[in-house]
Amino acid sequence: MRILAIDTALEVCAAGVLDTTSGEMLAAESLPMARGHAEALMPMIARVMDAAQCEFAELDRIAVTVGPGSFTGLRVGISAARGIALAAGKPAIGLSTLSALAAPQVAARAQEAIITAIDARNDNVYFQIFAPTGVTTVPPRLDLASNAVRAAVVEPTVITGSGAMLVAARWPSGAAMPRVDERAAPDIGWVARLGAAARDEGSPPKPLYLRRPDARPQDAGRLPRR
Repeated sequence: MRILAIDTALEVCAAGVLDTTSGEMLAAESLPMARGHAEALMPMIARVMDAAQCEFAELDRIAVTVGPGSFTGLRVGISAARGIALAAGKPAIGLSTLSALAAPQVAARAQEAIITAIDARNDNVYFQIFAPTGVTTVPPRLDLASNAVRAAVVEPTVITGSGAMLVAARWPSGAAMPRVDERAAPDIGWVARLGAAARDEGSPPKPLYLRRPDARPQDAGRLPRR
């Protein structure tokens, strides 16, 4: 199975091709990027596909992160994945950004609870909590970093993601300090591996926002319809 993986959910633009037969990434590219994903993504995908010596028709799946993350970034990645899937006649698989961050920690089998946390600004984080086996114990939510700590079971814990330090800074002083693995975005290889393992639900990927966009239409400024 060959998987094209795409991630534009956070401040990184990344793409890669996984061959599950060999278990290796045939090609991958990742660039730090706060904005400009729309201009960078398609040329990056073209470079990755060329480096992998893979045609779009040879892909079996397209995997893409669906959030939480940047509203604009999510739309760029999901639109690209859906467009490529439609043109190639292959399924597109949507994956949670929080799950992709947790994946290498689950694979490490360190027997630690896992908190994945993404900085959502103003002392807020998008977070999810997993048992060491990878089973979700607290589903994805947006809340204060201090509330993420309260939701966690105090046991050997690793915190990962761009909001890891925010959560760790609020850890109870009497408890054993968690291990911190701060990451700006998921590794594109793990996005591809999760895409290979995920079940095809038969529906196109949709954004997982967890909160409404900051910019919204002003109802008071609307003109009446005639």
